[in-house]
Amino acid sequence: MGRLERIADAVLYEGYMLWPYRTSALKNQRRWTFGGVYPERHSAGHPDDACVMQTQCLAQAGPGARLAVRVRFLQVIERRIGRLTENGREPVDELVVGGERYVPWEEATEREVLSPALALGRESDEHVEIRVAAGEEREVLRDPAGEPAGIVTRSWGPLVGSVDVASVPLRPGLCRITVRIANRSPLGDGQDREQALKATFCSTHTILQVEGGELVSLTDPPPELRDEAERCENRGTWPVLAGEPGDRRTVLSSPIILPDHPEIAPESPGDLFDSGEIDQLLTLGILSMTDEERRRMREADPRTRRILERTESLTREELMRLHGTIRELGTAR
Repeated sequence: MGRLERIADAVLYEGYMLWPYRTSALKNQRRWTFGGVYPERHSAGHPDDACVMQTQCLAQAGPGARLAVRVRFLQVIERRIGRLTENGREPVDELVVGGERYVPWEEATEREVLSPALALGRESDEHVEIRVAAGEEREVLRDPAGEPAGIVTRSWGPLVGSVDVASVPLRPGLCRITVRIANRSPLGDGQDREQALKATFCSTHTILQVEGGELVSLTDPPPELRDEAERCENRGTWPVLAGEPGDRRTVLSSPIILPDHPEIAPESPGDLFDSGEIDQLLTLGILSMTDEERRRMREADPRTRRILERTESLTREELMRLHGTIRELGTAR
């Protein structure tokens, strides 16, 4: 996985589930706090929960330059557990089958929207509809004898929205790019935030990549472009240069404030959903869990299970690498 993909995934899953990685933890009762683009009907009564996310940045581009845009977000998936009885399926709060405990929870699946390549040498725009149909998947749980004992049902609601990308020339060789994401998903009357989240684009972020030109840092723009950079209007997100230092072809517009050219520490063994935290502390916290706590972490979510298994398999050398690294040395005066 490349540098850009690692950073984008860290943004996508930031706060997905937090230490101590159990469904009962208070901090995991209010999730999906970053990058939400909410249904406009919910947003009308809750102005702090915006139904639009907008990215604006500058591009220096000559004739023939083109822009590719990707919008990524998570959709909430409701997981329900049912016990099979003679009378059919009975919803339960927990079910043990073959020594494994299954509980209801809200998982997520990744969604991605691609915009057609946009010409930057002239005024141009593209419109892409977001349409995800409601659906459901079922997984049969079988006991050690192979007999059906329960069902895990994962369901999701419809999503409706749009991505609009536009380029407006400001002067020869310079244009302003706008990416506007809007959520028009249906929502019933009187539904609270938890219900609205099932129709929300969660952890939304945008990746812009230009061919035949360069994107401009809004964090540290060149002096001659500072005034135009300050006129860029970003709502619920902040664009930064991504990729290797010196590479100005890619911008990651993130709901989490990042520096230009962000990176994941190379010592990190993998995502912990707390990418701004210290890996060593979280890793040691997981290793210090009781057997019961680890069991609850394992059963909570497929992704937390992978974190646990990865952490338990770390070697002594890998753990020591988390202890600290000096990136660069300087002279103290």
